[in-house]
Amino acid sequence: MGKPTGFLEYERHDRGYAPAADRVTHFHEFVIPLNEDELKIQGARCMDCGIPFCHQGCPVNNIIPDWNDLVYRGEWEEASRVLHSTNNFPEMTGRICPAPCQESCTLNITDEPVTIKTIECAIVDKAWEAGWIKPQIAPHKSGKSVAVVGSGPSGMAAAQQLARAGHRVVVYEKADRIGGLLRYGIPDFKLDKRLLDRRVSQMRAEGVEFHTNHKVGVTLPARQLMADFDAVVLAGGSEKPRDLPVPGRELKGVHFAMDFLTRNSKVVQGVPGAREQLISAADKHVLVIGGGDTGSDCIGTANRHGAASVTQIEIMPRPPEKEDKALTWPDWPNKLRTSTSQEEGVERMWSVATKRFLDDGNGNVKAACCVRVEWKKDEKGNWQMSEVEGSDFEIRTDLVTLAMGFVHPVHEGMLEELEVSLNGSGNVQAPTDGPGAYRTSIDGVFTAGDMRRGQSLVVWAIREGRQCAHAVDTYLMGVSDLAV
Repeated sequence: MGKPTGFLEYERHDRGYAPAADRVTHFHEFVIPLNEDELKIQGARCMDCGIPFCHQGCPVNNIIPDWNDLVYRGEWEEASRVLHSTNNFPEMTGRICPAPCQESCTLNITDEPVTIKTIECAIVDKAWEAGWIKPQIAPHKSGKSVAVVGSGPSGMAAAQQLARAGHRVVVYEKADRIGGLLRYGIPDFKLDKRLLDRRVSQMRAEGVEFHTNHKVGVTLPARQLMADFDAVVLAGGSEKPRDLPVPGRELKGVHFAMDFLTRNSKVVQGVPGAREQLISAADKHVLVIGGGDTGSDCIGTANRHGAASVTQIEIMPRPPEKEDKALTWPDWPNKLRTSTSQEEGVERMWSVATKRFLDDGNGNVKAACCVRVEWKKDEKGNWQMSEVEGSDFEIRTDLVTLAMGFVHPVHEGMLEELEVSLNGSGNVQAPTDGPGAYRTSIDGVFTAGDMRRGQSLVVWAIREGRQCAHAVDTYLMGVSDLAV
């Protein structure tokens, strides 16, 4: 905890952002951090709440009260050590995690939670600046080897932990650069890729080998990995996008959101030849279908391109402005949230379904035909959607991004070759506890992250990667000292 009476003495104050009119002119991060004195005061607000419900909200089990207290006392290096004891990449979660820990904070009962995410980010940024973060090289080698397929947050976390346990670890990534979704899926204005490069350098020094442009199951047989390594970790993510099979879906200008975002990120990051593949929103009327984080990223990217207008539609009802704390706290509540990208300019609509796309006569999309919908519970208590009669309308659009989430990992290639068992949702089947934790139906093959649990948060991916590493280490050595 911080100061025993700090939450009574100090007001909540969080980091700020550059003005929207300024930040939409570039793809750089635009957060205005708190200074050290301000951070100490915010750390002091962490109260002696008896049961730290922030632990319940945090998937990686961050020891939040401890490092809040250390920041309050000015012990930044020790705060970094405590933070890294549970989280391999806090500079990532400190930027792009939605912070369920803050929703679970006891002070959130009165809507004034400790600024946990801001303090977390400040700790790791200061640690890098001060040179406290160094490679943790295993003192002894185990003689065992592990192949990790996928270099997203789960694969990276698993790889780093296993290397620190003394195993030879080789990471295979299908893209041309390491990072998975963090590399090209998350816009640079939310996550500076130099942070990824810095971690990759640390991991190389710890002994992790990285191989890019290796699509396991296509250009590299998956069973070859099983033959060449003592264990294999499947951490390829959940990349099969949810489609919208309506008339006109085939028209030019209708794209999956991740194609739009990835091609833009490659241009921003200077990938050779990327500009010729860019899907530009400049001077276009953009329609974003889907109300989640991916849709928000499309809004921010489109505005930076100079879109003529941006509209976002969501099939679900508009959430309440404020949650009922008596019913939701300390769990994650359904309430209206406005992202920084949405603040930059968008018209938002809820309870809207898309019926078809209209052709401009040349094979390009010119409008989306939509209808209002309403949601009601049936006699069994299940929510049912129905169209509102006579509510049809059109939205002018030259560019549509389908940001409706992902259904499961891609089955073609690696998973089909391995014939690994899948669950009812199409994800790789594996439990998370017991003697078979993170083990697939194939001996020696493990899985973690979105490939196992379905699309989720970066913080959940890190947690699963760490726990999977513990399971693999136990499988190889009979026992493991790795933290989870």
